[in-house]
Amino acid sequence: MADLPPLKVRLTEQIRLDGPMTIADYMWACLHDPYGGYYATRPALGAEGDFITAPLVSQVFGELLGLWVLQVWQDMGAPERINLVETGPGDGTLMADMHRAFALMPAFQTAATIYMLEASAPLKARQLERLPHIKHLDSLHHIPTDAPVIVIGNEILDCLPARQFQLAPDGWFERRVGLTETGELCIGLIPAPEGFTAPFDAVSPQVAEISPAQNQFIEAISGIVKSASGAALFIDYGRDTPEAGDTLQALYRHEKRDPLEAPGEHDLTQWADFPSLMATAARSGLHVAPLTPQGLFLQRLGIEARFEALASQNPDQAEKLFHQFERLTAEDEMGTLFKVMGLSYPPKPLPALDPSSYSPISDGGDVTK
Repeated sequence: MADLPPLKVRLTEQIRLDGPMTIADYMWACLHDPYGGYYATRPALGAEGDFITAPLVSQVFGELLGLWVLQVWQDMGAPERINLVETGPGDGTLMADMHRAFALMPAFQTAATIYMLEASAPLKARQLERLPHIKHLDSLHHIPTDAPVIVIGNEILDCLPARQFQLAPDGWFERRVGLTETGELCIGLIPAPEGFTAPFDAVSPQVAEISPAQNQFIEAISGIVKSASGAALFIDYGRDTPEAGDTLQALYRHEKRDPLEAPGEHDLTQWADFPSLMATAARSGLHVAPLTPQGLFLQRLGIEARFEALASQNPDQAEKLFHQFERLTAEDEMGTLFKVMGLSYPPKPLPALDPSSYSPISDGGDVTK
C-alpha cells in the first residue's frame, strides 16, 4: 500500500463522493485508519512526543493502581484465577509499574493472567518490550469471562469520538466535516436528526457532544464484568455533569493545533461524558461508585506517603518528585480535570471511591524504587 494517497487526500475524496462526515467518523479515521491513522502508524507518547499521560509523569501512579487492583482482588475473596485487562495500554508503562506492586502478593501473581487490549501495531511492540509475558487482545469481544475480571483503562475514553450538535435560533444542527469551495476541510452544519434534543438546557450557539462509541464501549465492558463478575476502573478527563462544550482538540508536540490541519499526524481527543457513561453502566445492573477527581482518588490511596518515602530515599530528587506530585493531584493540573469512574458486579464498594473504603491502601513503604 506504499502508493496509497495520504489520509487527508483520501478523506477529501470520500467527502466529495459521500458528503460531509460526522465529527465522530472524522476523528475515528484520523486515529485508527490502518494506513494513515495516528495510532496505527505514528503514536508519539511522552515528553518527546505529542502528549503525556499520568503513568509517564511518575511511577507512583501505576504503583498505586496496582495496589488498588490487589485490594479489589482481596475484596473479591482472592479467587484462584483472575483476568486483569488493561484497555488502551499505551507504551506499557502503566502495567509495568502496576506489576511492581503485584510483587507484594505472590498469590495474586500466580492467580492473574494479564491481557492488553490494543489495536495499534507500534504500541503492541513497545508493550511486549516491557512485558513479554502479557497476552494481547484485538477486540472487547475477546476478553475472557471464564474467571473474575478486573478492567483498567487510563485515557482510553477520550480516544472514543463523539458527534457534535449545535443549537441555532431555528433549532438543532449537526456539525460535520465538509469542504470549502477550494477543496479544503472545514466544519459546517446540516439539520440534526428529527427529534434531537440535548441532555441539558441549551442556548444558541452551544454545542452538545453525544458519543455512541463511548457508551457502546462501557456497555460492552459492563456486560463482561457482569458475566464474569469483577470490577472496572476508568480514569480520564471529562465532564461530571451534562453540559455544553466543543471539546474536540488536536495535540502535536504538546501544543494544541487545528483538528482539521493534518489528519492522522496529530492526536485527536474529546472529553469523556461521565454522566452518560455512568448511566449506561447503571442500566446494565452494575454498581457505579461516586465519580471522584483523580487527585482525591490518589490521596485516598496514600500518594502523599509514597512520595514522602521516595523523597526520603532520594533527597536529591525531592524537587522533581514534588512537581510530579503536584502534576498528578493539584486542582490546576490533572487533579480535578481527570476523574475516576469505578464499576463492580456483584455490586460492592470499591477502594478509594465508595465512602466505606477511604482508608489508604498502602503506607508508602515497599513498592517504590
